[in-house]
Amino acid sequence: MTAATDDVVETAADPAVSFDAHPGSYRHWRMRVEGELAWLELDVDPEGGLVPGYELKLNSYDLGVDIELYDATQRLRFEHPGVRAVVVTSGKDGVFCAGANIRMLASSSHEWKVNFCKFTNETRNGMEDATEHSGQAYLAAVNGACAGGGYELALACEEIVLVDDNSSTVALPEVPLLGVLPGTGGLTRVVDKRHVRRDRADVFATRSDGVRGRAAVEWGLVDALAPRREFTETVTRRAAELAARSDRPRDATGIELTPLTRQDSPEGLFYRHVSAAYDRAAGTVELTVRGPEDDPPADVAGVHAQGARFWLLALTRELDDAILRLRANEPELGTWVVRTTGDARRVLAHERLVVDHAGTDWLCREILHYYKRTLKRLDVTSRSLLALIEPGSCFAGLLLELALACDRQYMLDGPPLEDEDSDERAAIQLSGVNFGALPMGNGLSRLASRFHGHDEHLDRLGRERDRDLSPPEAAELGLVTDAPDDIDWEDEIRLVVEGRRSLSPDALTGMEANHRFVGPETVETKIFGRLSAWQNWIFNRPNASGQDGALRRYGTGQKAVFDRKRV
Repeated sequence: MTAATDDVVETAADPAVSFDAHPGSYRHWRMRVEGELAWLELDVDPEGGLVPGYELKLNSYDLGVDIELYDATQRLRFEHPGVRAVVVTSGKDGVFCAGANIRMLASSSHEWKVNFCKFTNETRNGMEDATEHSGQAYLAAVNGACAGGGYELALACEEIVLVDDNSSTVALPEVPLLGVLPGTGGLTRVVDKRHVRRDRADVFATRSDGVRGRAAVEWGLVDALAPRREFTETVTRRAAELAARSDRPRDATGIELTPLTRQDSPEGLFYRHVSAAYDRAAGTVELTVRGPEDDPPADVAGVHAQGARFWLLALTRELDDAILRLRANEPELGTWVVRTTGDARRVLAHERLVVDHAGTDWLCREILHYYKRTLKRLDVTSRSLLALIEPGSCFAGLLLELALACDRQYMLDGPPLEDEDSDERAAIQLSGVNFGALPMGNGLSRLASRFHGHDEHLDRLGRERDRDLSPPEAAELGLVTDAPDDIDWEDEIRLVVEGRRSLSPDALTGMEANHRFVGPETVETKIFGRLSAWQNWIFNRPNASGQDGALRRYGTGQKAVFDRKRV
């Protein structure tokens, strides 16, 4: 995450962020599709920072650059099904990417730094997900100096080809130069993904000058070298080899990711299928997801015909956008109250159509994986998540995953509060997708994470699939935290929300992150758990972020002053 910088400016107010992007409006990336290969060329506009106050030198990036990259990766999956391999390279001579812009980081608030790193991590994980699950492999064509976040971008690719010109290096210089850690998974991917020997990884991460040429190949930091005169030919050949392994259809027609329709007001964010209503006094967001208004198409051809209007894809895009905007723009709304409304029968019918064809139809597969990644985004969101299951809810199957992603679940055992004479009651329903089709970052389903170490209970839940579960049954099965009756409901929920509001946000973030991820550790959990926790702490330490710290003094000609005590 290193880049050239000028004198450091003081922390400024963070701007409101939009995650809307389109290739026609990109300032920093060029996307070119040539048959089964696509080229993403990074050519950062130095004056195109998301906010004023820093210059994006040497292909360094800020959040705006990564928003464009995320948009490009999504469009390649949905709009270009024939693309089987994606080459990520630079449009500037002699430099691939210098990483995250340090002046931007030094002048940003702590929550901005953390959200920036989190979003960048999620984008890199999405590239790996495309390689592993969608037959769209990524290759990094490193045609110049590659440092920090630039090398972390390359690490997210399946293969790395480095230009062999006796000067270009790969480097992770954050520790020696900035007093922080590589912020987007570099340390983890070097040892866990590329299997670099631990002692060599230590040497590499403490060298500011990086490693070049044959040593980079021998250590496993890159896969191949190519002289500059043969570079494009070598990259194209290796990309074609990756493409040959893919199962993506060569003659399919993509669907356009049309602009989202969204009302953004002081009261909240409002889409067709999702709304996020703010209560600033309570510090909450009421996040409501609406089920489909109509039955699903008769067959998979209807999914293609509806394209971006198909309920599950439209819902996922809106939910993804809402989560990102809330994380970036509303950091003080610390509790999200998750609700659903609609017909559970229709939810499950849409789910069956997608799941039944995900193994044979590229679009159904992409929709399912996109919903999976959006749920993962919710899993790593540092907000308290409470699910309220009431009459009229449609927490069934894939929408039940929203409740299972929450820290607590409350289910009303009684009639709707507004109609005491109604016979309508709340119900939830398990389906096949709850048992592994939508895994968390730890590789487990949310049910397996919830009942970790209780395999016999998971077996029992498997026998309770495909039927409505009443509040008493859901409570008895451990699927909800509590099932208050209609007399106690409002007081119970009020006390829960007020209790959350009274606690330290920092302590809650640490507690929730530890509780959400159990069981095996993976690259994802190390990045979002262990590594991010250390980085968050380091970002607040004087050795990095103090007036005499390395992050603030970088580029000034002054050496950092370190407190030598190990803590």
